[in-house]
Amino acid sequence: MTSTTRKRAEALGLPLWLALAAGSSALALDLSLPPGAQQSFGTVQSPGAYALPTGPWKNGTLPVERVEGRVEVAAWHIQGNGDTPFQLIKPLRDALIADGFKILLDCRARACGGFDFRFATLVLPAPEMFVDLTDFHFVSALSDDQGAVSILTSRDARSGYIQIIRAGDTAGGIRPSAKPASVAPTVKAQGIAEQLDTNGHVVLGDLVFETGSTALGAGRFASLDAIAAYLAQNPSRRILFVGHTDATGSLDANRNVSLRRAQAAVSYLRDRHDTSANQIDAQGAGYLAPVASNLTPEGREANRRVEAVLISTE
Repeated sequence: MTSTTRKRAEALGLPLWLALAAGSSALALDLSLPPGAQQSFGTVQSPGAYALPTGPWKNGTLPVERVEGRVEVAAWHIQGNGDTPFQLIKPLRDALIADGFKILLDCRARACGGFDFRFATLVLPAPEMFVDLTDFHFVSALSDDQGAVSILTSRDARSGYIQIIRAGDTAGGIRPSAKPASVAPTVKAQGIAEQLDTNGHVVLGDLVFETGSTALGAGRFASLDAIAAYLAQNPSRRILFVGHTDATGSLDANRNVSLRRAQAAVSYLRDRHDTSANQIDAQGAGYLAPVASNLTPEGREANRRVEAVLISTE
């Protein structure tokens, strides 16, 4: 790595991996972020695998290509930025095109598949990354000699958010998945009460956890807000929150993590909605009840979940 490359990365406020992402052509690829961008998360897995979305969520699945090799994931906050998600992503997308990447998917929230798309692909949890389910933009791109890139942008009332994932060392590390990615059934907030009454349980799809993490973040969670309203309208009913994990680590450790995830949901209802302690409780199942294969990243993400179970109507 040259000192020029290092200085350029520092001047742009980028981590060195992003400045070097395009190899020898990195200096020509202007992936500069908006002024004031602060990196909130960065990790590298090598070797790794990433399910690169190649089309919108449709008919219960998300089309993907499996990218194998080095996987780099990073996110940024831009406080006080007023750009729309499209304005945030456009210069990055244009830079990829200029550097020879083929755009596979370029879509806004509803066109991508909205709620279902967001929870079928890899997205860092809050507070590292925030995604407004009605206002985000996603781009995935592929290069014959530089691997794959996905970019996700969104915003809240005060800040912009950018997530960039780069995966694969060469074109030889990229191959179609055996089948489209599929995740555990989830339900939009407005359908939670119906699902509880009809099926007795529901997966809370907006509660997303990294491996080993039990934190919900500081934002609002529509599924928990809906459950709080449901319990307020039905004071004789009780909900058991059941936490689940992927299969990374020992059973005892995962049972503890899953319990803390469920307890985080209980704490949210008590702190935000003053829900009666008699109506809510928490248990942890560890990795004993998977809803997807633990052999894939998307499967492990689906398994890291919290379910709400209706345990009493009297």
